[in-house]
Amino acid sequence: MHDAGMQRWHTIIEPFRIHSVEPMRSTTVEERAARLAEAGFNLFNLHADDVLIDLLTDSGTGAMSRDQWAAIQRGDESYAGSPSWYRFLAAVQTLFPFEHVIPTHQGRAAEKILFSVIGGPGKVVPNNTHFDTTRANVEFTGAEAVDLVIAEGRQPDLVHPFKGNMDVEALDALITDRGAANVPVVFVTITNNSGGGQPVSLANLRAVRAVCDRHGVPLFLDGCRFAENAWFIREREDGQQGRPVPDIVREMAGLADGMTMSAKKDGLANIGGWLAMNDGVIAAQCRNLLILTEGFPTYGGLAGRDLEAIAQGLTEVVDEHYLQYRIRSTAYLADALDAAGVPVVKPAGGHAVYLDARALLPHIAPLHYPGQALAAALYREGGIRGCEIGTVMFGRHPDGTETPAAMDLVRLAIPRRTYTQSHIDYVIEVVTFVASRAGELRGMRIVDEPPALRHFTARFEPRD
Repeated sequence: MHDAGMQRWHTIIEPFRIHSVEPMRSTTVEERAARLAEAGFNLFNLHADDVLIDLLTDSGTGAMSRDQWAAIQRGDESYAGSPSWYRFLAAVQTLFPFEHVIPTHQGRAAEKILFSVIGGPGKVVPNNTHFDTTRANVEFTGAEAVDLVIAEGRQPDLVHPFKGNMDVEALDALITDRGAANVPVVFVTITNNSGGGQPVSLANLRAVRAVCDRHGVPLFLDGCRFAENAWFIREREDGQQGRPVPDIVREMAGLADGMTMSAKKDGLANIGGWLAMNDGVIAAQCRNLLILTEGFPTYGGLAGRDLEAIAQGLTEVVDEHYLQYRIRSTAYLADALDAAGVPVVKPAGGHAVYLDARALLPHIAPLHYPGQALAAALYREGGIRGCEIGTVMFGRHPDGTETPAAMDLVRLAIPRRTYTQSHIDYVIEVVTFVASRAGELRGMRIVDEPPALRHFTARFEPRD
């Protein structure tokens, strides 16, 4: 008989069984239209109970495992030196052997602490592409956030294995022009969320490391989706095929001087994160801010049970069966939409499928927010909540001016271990239906917006 191992079959099954379920509530198109108007056409303002398939974010929305829930029962809530802290620390340093690990309640807290210490007016922080809170925390200090992704990363329909790579020549030129003393850190986001969840290669990280070494500038990772990035390296980069995922993760970490992390993504937890580095002087300053804003350095704003859930999650996220399922199930959605003629970012990212709203809605000008219009339509027609990643999120500058973002996308972020194939098949039907009537959609205008991170709370209305 032939080997009956999983690799023989084309169907990628979920490497888990469902242990507990929660109900979902269906609504009518009329009900959703009313809820949408009440929310100011901003999907962040909706009640989650009014959403059928929630693809707003993969951050903290996944299902935890049986073993994570069991670990929660072991959580020790001692204020200082909890055993849960030491299990968390060991799990982090197994994959990311940085000397100093500072727990935070989530990734943006790590960013806030770090940039409060190293940022400031006159400074510039390059990244392949800053995501929303990273950019906001850089700019809040008066520093400038600069995106230096490769040109291929700004072309949604172009197939390239590592569209998240940083433009190394542009990085070298920026540091030379601005002066290394004014570049406190270089960041690389893995995977590159704003650019379609695209991965960064080890070769590119080595090249960025070489530039940083030449100029004497530290390199940090935004590691939120490190395991997905490592899987893409394993599958796509020459010489990496079949290599154990934890080994790839450790090599990525070894090329950096530190990292920020939201454990709500590839920590497989509902809350938590950390800031890690090798520089003891900066770490001491960051710990002082942590105590002021987050908590004692052995809990950092987290309960002991949260530290336990993250520690267990870090062992599960590098499991090859999980990652194969995770990446393939995301590609399943992207491939189906592409086959139906819906413009998507190619190739599929790890955590989300990105619809190219600018290509689908060419009659809507970028400053009329085609991404927001498309996201609203998906909710109205099928109860699906996605997230605009475009001119609403990135078009406004610190001086108040506004220009179109590099791309206008709608991200359909897939929570980890949460939805089944039938849920995704439903998403395919709804997106295809909306795309077939794309010409009927109208642009949006902002009627109220905050001074920063406007996409979270701004209110819109349709244009005539």
